[in-house]
Amino acid sequence: MNNQPRVCVVGSINMDLVTTTKKMPEQGETILGENFATYPGGKGANQAIAAARLGADVYMIGAVGDDDFGKTLRTHFEEEGVFLDGMEAFEDLSTGIATIILSENDNRIIVAAGANNKVTPDFIESKLEIILNSDIILLQFEIPMETVEYVVRVADEHDIPVIINPAPFQTMPENLYQRATYFTPNDIELLAMSEMDSFESVREKMIVTKGEKGVQFWKEGEKTVDSYKIPVKDTTGAGDTFNGALAVELAAGKPLEEAVKLANASAALSITKLGAQGGMPTRSEVEHFLSKNNIN
Repeated sequence: MNNQPRVCVVGSINMDLVTTTKKMPEQGETILGENFATYPGGKGANQAIAAARLGADVYMIGAVGDDDFGKTLRTHFEEEGVFLDGMEAFEDLSTGIATIILSENDNRIIVAAGANNKVTPDFIESKLEIILNSDIILLQFEIPMETVEYVVRVADEHDIPVIINPAPFQTMPENLYQRATYFTPNDIELLAMSEMDSFESVREKMIVTKGEKGVQFWKEGEKTVDSYKIPVKDTTGAGDTFNGALAVELAAGKPLEEAVKLANASAALSITKLGAQGGMPTRSEVEHFLSKNNIN
């Protein structure tokens, strides 16, 4: 796809093991579930798929095990049109796994990193050409923090915009706040980030996803994009869809507010189907949704 925005996602690749149940089990309690299924996942992989469905050239930098899950995920990326030049399979390691319980329109998740821990600065060193030829870099915290630091430093030195989705939240070094272009925390993550002494100096880098309260960001003052009243089936991939869509629009040179609106609509559509990637929309679906809701 010549002349398409070029998005590089550096992050985790997992297989999601999803159980749906009518109620969340209490500690020590065994209950009967309703359904079980496996879905491609991992915050990095999810965001790469979301970006690819919206028409970007997407390069995934990450690692899987040389196991059945890893082979299945590679095939899945290829079918979705994600470039795998930056992806490797490691022998004697398991592919990352996320165990997800869905109940009452909410979820609980346990992640076992597996091969994702192999995404180290040395691993990235061999993929620098991909990074340096990208229009934007998208990162999360399911890979080692030292790797996130390294990628952000390289990107900053070469004036490549970086979006950091600070999830699952970890305390991050000061240099990330200063070097990254944007952060996409939810309310809980934003609260943790605000404890940093110099937070006010980077507040305008925050694009805050607030669930049913929409999205809050700063551009010549505080702004809010409202959420949509739509039926909810599974919220698992909403944040990842938002991040992938935001990266595509910013990589294409769209103004921040316009990018946030499309990302917000993409996330809304994603929660109408099961699976982190199951509801991630195509560009035509998002544009139809925006048109139907009279959003320019």
